[in-house]
Amino acid sequence: MSEEPSDLATETSDAKPSSFLTFEESRVLGCLLEKEATTPDQYPLTFNSLHSACNQSSNREPVVDFGTDTVEEAMEGLRYKKLSILVHQAGARVPKCKHTLENKYPYLTKGQQAILCVLLLRGPQTVGELRQRTERMHAFADLERVQKVLEEMAAHTPEPIVRLIPAGGGRRVATWMHTLCGDVVPAVSAPAESARGSEAPAASWRTEMEEEIASLKSEVSSLRDELDSIKANLGL
Repeated sequence: MSEEPSDLATETSDAKPSSFLTFEESRVLGCLLEKEATTPDQYPLTFNSLHSACNQSSNREPVVDFGTDTVEEAMEGLRYKKLSILVHQAGARVPKCKHTLENKYPYLTKGQQAILCVLLLRGPQTVGELRQRTERMHAFADLERVQKVLEEMAAHTPEPIVRLIPAGGGRRVATWMHTLCGDVVPAVSAPAESARGSEAPAASWRTEMEEEIASLKSEVSSLRDELDSIKANLGL
């Protein structure tokens, strides 16, 4: 198996520093990380498989409808930033897509990589949501362990990989976001709650209920995904 180095010579957009990812690049990178962990027999991915992964209707937020050109351009952008390569496998008719996250973050643990993957695919999330949604990639013992790993990622040098978005300003609970696309906090469409302090208690019944509901929704989505995969393999 040979690996093709990046040869993209075009300039990146002036809209943000070249080290930051575009949204499209973050979705592609997240998909490559996810499929490597959950379907290793089908990884690296063909462009067709990567296109389908980006446009999944489950386990994605927001759901997108990327064209093939968008996915290919995002892969080129990642290659330029040394975060992906095209792999030429013996007997394969087409090159396949593979991430090279280790070029930028060589010492990420499996747990850290799983958290980053889910943040790339689903945006800001609570500690409880992250524990549930990373289960297929890495099993965390409890919420305290997830919290500790997030704090390690936030203290990563020379730059943090994640950051905390405190409750308040329309956000009912604290969430975590990745920083690979920059340090811009996503806009909140929900109206701000009445003054209850800038932070919600971590152990409040409302927080626990919301995280349990989110976990159940995520589990249903994962089961639906697995069922779709089985149907596809059976040609149904």
